[in-house]
Amino acid sequence: KALHEIDTNIDIETTRLQVSKLKSSIKDLGEVNLGSIAEFERVNERYTFLTTQKDDLVKSIEELETAIASLDEIMKERFKATFASVNMEFQKVFKILFRGGHLELTDKDNLLETGVEIIAQPPGKKLSSITLFSGGERTLTAISLLFAILNVKTVPFVILDEVEAALDEANVDVFGKYLETRKDKSQFIIITHKKRTMEYA
Repeated sequence: KALHEIDTNIDIETTRLQVSKLKSSIKDLGEVNLGSIAEFERVNERYTFLTTQKDDLVKSIEELETAIASLDEIMKERFKATFASVNMEFQKVFKILFRGGHLELTDKDNLLETGVEIIAQPPGKKLSSITLFSGGERTLTAISLLFAILNVKTVPFVILDEVEAALDEANVDVFGKYLETRKDKSQFIIITHKKRTMEYA
């Protein structure tokens, strides 16, 4: 059958030239690498392992991002509630120690990164930011915030290390009197050089 399919009109020299070119092309391909099959299997096994590891990492990252987003929402809600409670207590305490004041968020739309600004009004002054206060006024404002936090979250004992050092005698009295209102809620350990504070202690 093959004999009948042969083209008898083919040019022998042309055919020899084609055969020579094909042999040369096959020779240029080089030796057959019999170890390539085993090498392929090794590389393929490594590729499959790394792909599985990558898929596991991507899945873990997605799960972590979901957990972080969930925690962010919980933190926002808790911060919002705690801030509202502390702000309410701060206004009460500050009215006793000064004339009045409140807390403000610097970025209400970003509760996870917002700052808290203290707006206060010492006697004889306009309502303004704490940055414009004297050292004693800042101290009393910080003490007010501390007591506001303690009113929201009572703790068994508190250590105060010369917190009233910048206060004058009149404000030391204010501090001492307010401290007395807290004596049944927490135990205070006070480090001080102020005689009036020692008397209240």
